Amino acid sequence: MKKDMKKEISMTKQSFLLRKARLRDVPALQKLINRSASEGEMLSRSLSELYDNIRDFHVCRVEDQIVGVCALHIVWEDLAEVKSLAVLPDYQGRGIGSCLTRACLKEAEALQVRQVFTLTDKEGFFEKIGFKKADKNVLPQKVWGECVKCFKFPDCNEVAMIFELS
Repeated sequence: MKKDMKKEISMTKQSFLLRKARLRDVPALQKLINRSASEGEMLSRSLSELYDNIRDFHVCRVEDQIVGVCALHIVWEDLAEVKSLAVLPDYQGRGIGSCLTRACLKEAEALQVRQVFTLTDKEGFFEKIGFKKADKNVLPQKVWGECVKCFKFPDCNEVAMIFELS
């Protein structure tokens, strides 16, 4: 079996480990994602959804705790979505969200995805990484399948942002 690709991020006096999620991470992923969902920042995720899509997720760990998570979900042959980006409040502002998002973009590039989008109310964060604001209408109808589950539907304040890969 191939050794797990890992990336260590050293910030202040702590080492953060960035890697693909594993099955045993699912309960912690759900807790982190649903914590952010309870604050209105994203959709909640069931254990079933997380197990079904575990290959989409990257995690950031410090010691034995998952402190950040982000997913790259393939939508179509040339389109993927960055979603479920969450970082524990005590770890925000340390570059973890950026590193997780970039890990998803790197995976998208390896898969030869042409465009990666996100739906967000945090435009500034994604602009710093290189995403550009886009008209929601350029995204295929399939993208909106989860929107009906959202408490913001149909009055959503999120904007579509796209990252173009070469």
